[in-house]
Amino acid sequence: MKMTFIGATHEVTGSCTYIEACGKQFLVDFGMQQGEDIYENVQVPVSPSNIDFVLLTHAHIDHSGLLPLLFAGGFKGEIHATEATSNLCSVMLRDSAHIQEFEAEWRSRKAERRGEPNYEPLYTMDDAIGAIELFVPHPYEKEIEICEGIKVLFRDAGHLLGSSSIIITLNENGVTRTLAFSGDIGNVEQPLIRDPQFIDSADYVIMESTYGNRVHDRPTDYTTSLARVLQETFDRGGSVIIPSFAVGRTQEMLYFIRHIKAEGLVKNHDDFPVYVDSPLANEATDIFISNRESCYDEEALSFVRKGINPIAFDGLIRTVSSDDSRAINDDTRPKVIISASGMCEAGRIKHHLKHNLWKKENTILFVGYQAGNTLGRSLIEGAKRVKLFGETVKVAARITQLPGISGHADVNGLLAWAKSVSDVKRFFIIHGEASSAESFGQKLRDELGAEVYVPFSGAEFDIAENVITIDAEGIPIPKKRNSANFNIAYSDLVAASDRLSALIKDSDGRTNADMRRLTEAIHKLCDDWKL
Repeated sequence: MKMTFIGATHEVTGSCTYIEACGKQFLVDFGMQQGEDIYENVQVPVSPSNIDFVLLTHAHIDHSGLLPLLFAGGFKGEIHATEATSNLCSVMLRDSAHIQEFEAEWRSRKAERRGEPNYEPLYTMDDAIGAIELFVPHPYEKEIEICEGIKVLFRDAGHLLGSSSIIITLNENGVTRTLAFSGDIGNVEQPLIRDPQFIDSADYVIMESTYGNRVHDRPTDYTTSLARVLQETFDRGGSVIIPSFAVGRTQEMLYFIRHIKAEGLVKNHDDFPVYVDSPLANEATDIFISNRESCYDEEALSFVRKGINPIAFDGLIRTVSSDDSRAINDDTRPKVIISASGMCEAGRIKHHLKHNLWKKENTILFVGYQAGNTLGRSLIEGAKRVKLFGETVKVAARITQLPGISGHADVNGLLAWAKSVSDVKRFFIIHGEASSAESFGQKLRDELGAEVYVPFSGAEFDIAENVITIDAEGIPIPKKRNSANFNIAYSDLVAASDRLSALIKDSDGRTNADMRRLTEAIHKLCDDWKL
């Protein structure tokens, strides 16, 4: 039994852990790096075709976004996730592929004018569809046997519709070990979805630490805080532009705004329009509604039982086409525009920022985490000018954040979750910036007396013996690097290596002449490549 840490080690995004056990090789998450990439990630140590299956905690792209690349490299195993996660990934991975293809086409047009080679997308729509077809959905709280010796249970992590902590029970050669992957642990008292559910016991806990050194500044009432921003902005004739994650945060904002409208909390602007300008957000909203019975909390379900859709209201306009999107900025009324992406790195939000950032009457309201080296982080940190579509745009609008609206637990929430797990031999702290991960690890040592390890990419752990077999060091990343853990050319090379290894193993019994010819061919290949 062996566990290797690949991604989201001393960093927040790109989650991936590799496990060998019971004769199987599998991944827990395979996410895309987003924002600043500080440390080198090691490659997954086997080719995609040799991965037997994937366990997925939730649908966010920093956990699921490289699954199409895995498929493109030859992976044909099953992807196990909750039902809602499977549904969300069916739209999110297609959306990601569309962005990959669109950006590659755009960059290729510019490259062609410079006489440079075309850009290839990280993966294509066909790759995304291929990955989506591999999903196997499961309900919460039902233990399933993936194969002999490996059982899995999905428990609600309270972070996103369908998000889960994953409890893995391994039984190999009479040795049984339980791993608990926290996934992203949700904040308490979020709208729509349930609070995170605790885990009773585990041998090893692999735990996120996004806010491992911070306490959320929670307003006494989310709707009152949001209503105040709307009121102040509308009164000065402006609009509120909300960069929002299409899945999760957008639906929460609709929940708050429905309440604001129902209670008349914004005065003299009763009929203000609310645009949701994101095809993905609109599809995700429908998925939220269709999974309400399995994922909504009691408050949200109480509205459903009264015949009220808790994320719909008069004045809600869900745009789909590009023409409809462009027309929003011709609407001169004070309004709310909710658009993706939440960190302003791609999607229609960039067009809305171009049209609205330079107007001092407007407000740009951030309602989620902004990773380093993203446009969203630059705006929050006080940038005076930003580049959008090659044009410099002055930042005159009010830039603000709504405190406390986070899909992640703060340090107190993380501690409460960790303290609920008994009999833990060792905690592994991942999915947090270096300062946050190290700080939270020390807090677990201080308050629980726990054995804690904060790995870098490449660290390996013997699950049966409770021994760290490779204590990797963080290697700073070169300035220019592909963000994927796999690229297709490299995975093809690894696959070729596997074929060569199999050929060598099968050569016992061949004639001496054949084996000498093969040996000479290998030596020539190495000499040609100066190995």
